[in-house]
Amino acid sequence: MYKIMTPGPTSVPQNVIKARSMWFPNSDTDEDFIEDYHELCRQIAGLLHTENEVYIMDGEGILGLEAGCAALTEPGDRVLVLDNGIYGKGFADFVSIYGGVPVLYSSDYRNPIDADELRAFLEKDHDFKYATVVHCDTPSGMLNDVSAVCPLLKSYGILTLVDSVSAMFGAKLSVDDWKIDIACGGSQKALSAPSGLTLISVSPDAFAAIERRTAPIASFYCNLSVFRNYYKDKWFPYTMPASDIYGLKEAVRIVKEDSGRLKRHARIAAAVRKAVTGAGLTLYAESGYSPTVTVFNVPDGIRADDIIEIMRREYKILIGGSFGILSGKVLRIGHMGHNANTDDVSDTLDALDKTLRFLEFDIKNDMKTTFMASVGKANFGIY
Repeated sequence: MYKIMTPGPTSVPQNVIKARSMWFPNSDTDEDFIEDYHELCRQIAGLLHTENEVYIMDGEGILGLEAGCAALTEPGDRVLVLDNGIYGKGFADFVSIYGGVPVLYSSDYRNPIDADELRAFLEKDHDFKYATVVHCDTPSGMLNDVSAVCPLLKSYGILTLVDSVSAMFGAKLSVDDWKIDIACGGSQKALSAPSGLTLISVSPDAFAAIERRTAPIASFYCNLSVFRNYYKDKWFPYTMPASDIYGLKEAVRIVKEDSGRLKRHARIAAAVRKAVTGAGLTLYAESGYSPTVTVFNVPDGIRADDIIEIMRREYKILIGGSFGILSGKVLRIGHMGHNANTDDVSDTLDALDKTLRFLEFDIKNDMKTTFMASVGKANFGIY
């Protein structure tokens, strides 16, 4: 057993674990389950500040990203892929799979997308069916300002598909006000439920684009249109994972009752950044810091894998490395959802202090002490 302080999956509260172990109905035939599912979708819509339809799909968060691309992409469609991180660039693969033509708008991976620079690009070329945007790029800890980017895209008639898997419920997200046509989230991040479920909101404009398609969606499992009439028909396109749904229901209840969650995430994240930099480490990003994950560079002469292994073996705490171009170069501390509390974060920083000292890194200031002085003595967690 170890404490999970990665940027997802996060640790899961006992109440959620218990909810998943209770008796549940036949999700194929029991209309009570359909009512429960529908009500849960409406509660999630409320938390996302949207009147759009929300669906819970049986698959890890990446399912929503692919489903959004599958729904909107027809062969030959030009799709604008906003690329300022590993996940942002990754959208191009989904677009290509479904026959679209991805056009990458690539910018600095250490800073968020600049809306003014994007506007200058769009003035010259805005012939795109939709654009993909990553809210929080977890590998780098980058938070893009979708409140500025998405309305700008919509002003040019471009539909918006947002990956908010690692930000949803840990950072502000106002789907309707921010003109987001498809917003994707996952159960295993700031919701602190087990991995395995996608949350996805779909706007009327997105449905209109789906209905105008001349080519069929080249998938069944990733086909958003098969969900559209589930409530009217009292029928799901495939068997829903009832125990996972009831666990999610409890996780959503916890989020709804946690009125200070966004403030807590922001305050803890700022304190972690102050502690890390005060110790002599450097952050990967230069700006646009996420409230759900902190990413810092691995010191010269030290292996990322050694830090991870020592912390897990000696202190029973797991933090994350990264992948792709950042593999072995950075480490990631997740402070989202159930993990966004001062006790767990201070224990993590204490273990990191001790591990780095063991590896002969010169710690300038004790991270746990700096963190607690910055965040205050009160435990902002509710768990």
